[in-house]
Amino acid sequence: MEVTVYNQKGEKAGAMDLPDGVFKLPWNADLVHQVVTSQMANLRRPVAHVKNRAEVSGGGRKPWRQKGTGRARHGSIRSPLWKGGGVTHGPTKERSFKKKVNKKMAAKALATVLSAKARDNELVILDGLLLAEPKTKEAAKVFRNLAEIKSFADITAKKNRILLALDSKNENVERAARNLPFIEINESRNITALDVLNRKYLVIPQAAIAVLAKRIAGDR
Repeated sequence: MEVTVYNQKGEKAGAMDLPDGVFKLPWNADLVHQVVTSQMANLRRPVAHVKNRAEVSGGGRKPWRQKGTGRARHGSIRSPLWKGGGVTHGPTKERSFKKKVNKKMAAKALATVLSAKARDNELVILDGLLLAEPKTKEAAKVFRNLAEIKSFADITAKKNRILLALDSKNENVERAARNLPFIEINESRNITALDVLNRKYLVIPQAAIAVLAKRIAGDR
């Protein structure tokens, strides 16, 4: 698949052939759903936690003697029967929501989602991304230039979030773009199918294509 490559000014800088193994896979809804739901579950952290009778404070002595009071027998005020006592079968923070994701499945799901982005014209490839200074106005200028391209006119709209996938760590770009509310920054070697699906546009330097291709080929 041949796509146009743009520069930071929003001008055409050439064209390139995208690797078929990364950007030409057919849509596979079942695979993407299985991988993405697993990735969402792995991000989930248990918050709800109640104390059982062993964790509740107090109750070191028997409330009253066993016989002769006319009341029901009790051994501890920490019993779930008492107000302020422990909770039976309640949620705990030890619960794990993690699901195992096969590496080959995750790689193929990522390639499937990237292929969909390429088909839907939601993939923007830059010949490079270099900023003279790590300032927000410099990064904002680049994306304003991209918005001048007819195909990506709504790229800076508040409703449309952007995933900027760098080929390697770039502190200038990261510091400049992190204050832009519509941009999420990550390295190509770390992005997942969930990351790509959560944003409408994927902006990626040309050098990062090789990083993606090597990563996906290695995980298969």
